[in-house]
Amino acid sequence: MKTISSLLVAAALAGSAFAVQAQDNVFKIGATRYDTHAKTSGIEGVGVPPGADVKVGDATTVIFVYERLFGPNLGAELVIGIPPTIKAKAAGSVEFLNATGTVLETENWSPTVLFNYHFFEPGATWRPYVGAGINYTKFKNTKSSLAPNAELGSSWGPAVQVGIEYAITKDISAFASLAALKVKSKVVASDGTVLTTTVDFRPTTYSLGVAYKF
Repeated sequence: MKTISSLLVAAALAGSAFAVQAQDNVFKIGATRYDTHAKTSGIEGVGVPPGADVKVGDATTVIFVYERLFGPNLGAELVIGIPPTIKAKAAGSVEFLNATGTVLETENWSPTVLFNYHFFEPGATWRPYVGAGINYTKFKNTKSSLAPNAELGSSWGPAVQVGIEYAITKDISAFASLAALKVKSKVVASDGTVLTTTVDFRPTTYSLGVAYKF
């Protein structure tokens, strides 16, 4: 009976420990570099010269991350950020239009949900992690010097990441991560004639910041 009682107490303590772990929350804030590596289908439309294209630029912004831990190694996180402004310049046969400045700019709203696996046990100084999930990107406040009306379609796509955390204290850590997203959007600009192109953004993000567990 003493042995059984001891086992029951041990099981209860283990269950309590897991319950505490399962309620762990992590909040992160950091800076992110958004590199597009974009490719386009070229600009199409009436009167558009062959070889007309655009070159999409990169951006830097601030991200906010909330992660819910489900046990010592698994977690789900939501990544949001201050929408960066993505700018594009004319390229190819219409590169001369760059004399008038940016030909297209838009705000990139890009919430991402990721499911992470953290290596090693909680309390380790270094904890690498990997994650996979889904990204939704919506473009807002789009402007173009080529046409008064311009829109980019929304995009759903997979997302993957690798990262590492360094424990500064029990509750505070520093993190760095690298993520790749699939973002593809059709651009439509109109002013009497309609100009279209499809942009495969293929962004890679590099993030660095601090995390607080509570």
